[in-house]
Amino acid sequence: MDFITGEIVGILLFFIGLYGLMTKKMIVKTIMSMSIMESGIFLFYITINYTDGSVPPIGQAQEAAFVDPVPSALMITAIVIGTGVTAIGLTLFMHYKQKHGITHWSRNRNQTGSEH
Repeated sequence: MDFITGEIVGILLFFIGLYGLMTKKMIVKTIMSMSIMESGIFLFYITINYTDGSVPPIGQAQEAAFVDPVPSALMITAIVIGTGVTAIGLTLFMHYKQKHGITHWSRNRNQTGSEH
């Protein structure tokens, strides 16, 4: 099945996360949807330039097609940044829930009765 490739799965993951981002009203579910979208982007960019029979460019002295290391290096950096963004988002959610007592986007302070 040559149709199911890393690019196709990455695009599907991105759109599944986008659907969750647009339809979910809970804050935690939107943070999870953003993480799913990030995973789709990571998979897409890592597999975008893959060719069969290519070898890593580290320590190889043979004449073969080398894999481009730039997308992988960029995605390692993006994974670290994405993990930090997710951690900050969850931390902000915990403080928001503790202060306001709500977990949905659609509710605001005036509906819960707190005055600030």
